[in-house]
Amino acid sequence: MTRNVAATIVDALADHGVSQVWGIVGDALNPFTEAIRTEERVEWVGVHHEETGAFAASAQAQLTGRLAVCMGTVGPGSLHLINGLYDARKSHAPVLAVMGQVPTPEIGTDYFQEVANDRVFDDVAVWCHTLTDPAQLPRMLEQAVNAAYAERGVAVLTVPADVGSLDVPADAPAPRFAPAPAPPEPQEEQLAAAAAALASAEHVTMLVGQGAAHARGEALAVAERLQAPMVVTLKGKPGFDGDNPFEVGQAGLLGNPGAIEALESCDVLLMVGTDFPYREFYPEGATVVQIDRDPAHIGRRVPVDIAVAADSGTALAALLPRLAVREDASHLESARERYSSWRQRQRALADPGYEDSGLLARVRSALENPDDRIRPEAVAAAVDRHAPDDAIFTVDTGMSTTWLARLVEMRGARDLLGSFNLGSMANAVPQALGAQALDRARTVVSMSGDGGLMMLLGDLRTAVTYRLPIVVVVFDNGSLGMVQLEQEEGGLPAAGTGLDNPDLAGVARCLGLASRRVEQAEQLDDALAWAFAQDGPVLVDVVTNPDEVAVPPNPKASQAWGYAVAKVGEALDRRR
Repeated sequence: MTRNVAATIVDALADHGVSQVWGIVGDALNPFTEAIRTEERVEWVGVHHEETGAFAASAQAQLTGRLAVCMGTVGPGSLHLINGLYDARKSHAPVLAVMGQVPTPEIGTDYFQEVANDRVFDDVAVWCHTLTDPAQLPRMLEQAVNAAYAERGVAVLTVPADVGSLDVPADAPAPRFAPAPAPPEPQEEQLAAAAAALASAEHVTMLVGQGAAHARGEALAVAERLQAPMVVTLKGKPGFDGDNPFEVGQAGLLGNPGAIEALESCDVLLMVGTDFPYREFYPEGATVVQIDRDPAHIGRRVPVDIAVAADSGTALAALLPRLAVREDASHLESARERYSSWRQRQRALADPGYEDSGLLARVRSALENPDDRIRPEAVAAAVDRHAPDDAIFTVDTGMSTTWLARLVEMRGARDLLGSFNLGSMANAVPQALGAQALDRARTVVSMSGDGGLMMLLGDLRTAVTYRLPIVVVVFDNGSLGMVQLEQEEGGLPAAGTGLDNPDLAGVARCLGLASRRVEQAEQLDDALAWAFAQDGPVLVDVVTNPDEVAVPPNPKASQAWGYAVAKVGEALDRRR
C-alpha cells in the first residue's frame, strides 16, 4: 500500500507520540490536514494566528521534553510562525515546523506568496531544508527530528504544494528517530577543582536555574553542606520554590535585597544549571564554578574559573561527598533575614487593606495609587491562594512577570512557562492553550497583561472551540506597564504606553468564555474561587493600578530622581 508524503510524515509523527498539530489550514497544507483528519491519534488544533500555534507547540515541548509540531502554509502563513519559533529556539524546545511552499516549478519565480523559507528561517532553526522529492523520505524527516532533539531547538521542514500529495516509494523504510544525546559525565579533574574552591571559600552562594530543577534533592544537600544561600532564577522557581530553607529568591530586576546581598558578599559563586543573562548582577572578584550540561553555556555570562560540563544532578551527587560540613551559617542567615523582611513587605502590599494600614501606606498610596485601584500584588497573591498545587502557570512578559515572580510560589507540582529568554509580548494565552491541550484535567492559569492579551485576542476563542479550560487572569491597568516604568525611571513622562481597553470581561463573554470583571479588592477572592470552580475556559478581568512601582532590589539614586521628574511631567501634562 502506497502512502503520500504528507501521510508518511503524519504517521511517523503519530508513531513517535505526537498527539496535536497546531496551525491554520491552507492550500499547501491540504495533504497534511487530510492525513491528520484520517489519523485518529493526532488532533489538528486550528488557531486564529499561527504565532499562537508556535507558542503552544513550544510550551508543549518545554513541559514534556518531547517533540511538538506546528504548521504554516505558503508565505504569510509560515512567516506568522516566526515569533513563536524564536521563543522555542531561545527556550531550547524541540519543535518541528512543517511549512508550505509554492509548487516546485514556480520556486524562484517570485510567484504569488512565495517566500524563501530556507533563508528566512535559517537563524531560528537548527535544521532548515525543503523536501522536493518523495525519495528524500524518510531520511529528511529523520534529520529534522534528530536535529531538533540533539540541539534542543527548531527544525523547519518545507514541503511545496505539489510534493505533499506525491506517493512515497513503496519500499521506503519507516522513519526511525535517534534518542536525544546524554549529557557528558563530570570529569575527575573538574570535580576535584570545584571541591577545592568550595572548601577554601569563606562565603559560598549558589545560583541555580531550570537546568538543576530535576536535581532539587542534590542541590539542597549541597546548600546544606556549604550553608550557602540559594539564589533562584525565574525559570528555576518550579524546582526550588516551596519548603526550601536556603532560598533567597531572584536576582536581577525582579529580585530582592536578600539575593543581591548573597551574590555581592560571596567569595565563591556556584552556578548550577543556569544561563542567567544579566551580567551586572554577578559578583565582582568572586571565584566562579559553573555546572552545566551544555559546554556552550559555560563562561558566556561571567568569567568562569572552574567549569564542570555535566548533568547537574550527576555532578552535584559526585561533588557532595567531597565537601566538608560547614558550621558557620552567618552568610546564609544574613541573606535569609533580608529576604524574609522583603517578603513581609511584599505581602503587606498584597493585603487589600494596605491603604489603611498606617501613615507610610497612606503616603505611598497618595503618590502612586491616587484612584485607589486594586494593587497588582493583591491579584497575584489571590491567584497564589486559590490555584491548586499542581497548576501550570503561564505569564506575559512585563509587569505580570514581576508580580508572579514575587508573590506566586511554585510549590508542590506547580510549573511555570513564559517568554523568559525572548521576552515577547502575547505569549501567556498561547502557552496556556498548549499546556492545557496536554492534559485537559489539569489547571492551567494564564497571568496576562492587557497589552499581551489584546495582541492575540482572537485565540481566546480557540480555548472555547477545543474545550481547553484555561483560567485567564488579566492585569488590566490600561498601560504597557513595564515600558511606562522604564520611561519614568529615565526621567521621561509616559508616552505611547496608554491602552484604550474595552470591557475585557464583556469581550471574553462574547467569545464564549465565562467571565467576571473585578474593580474592588474585596471582590478578588470570590471571583477567583468562582473562576477555579468552572469546568470550561474562564477570564477574570481585574482593573489594577497602572502606577504601581516595582522597586528594583538595589535602586539607584538616578532611577528614583528620574521617576520623580517623570511624575511631575505627567502631572503637568494632565493639567494642559
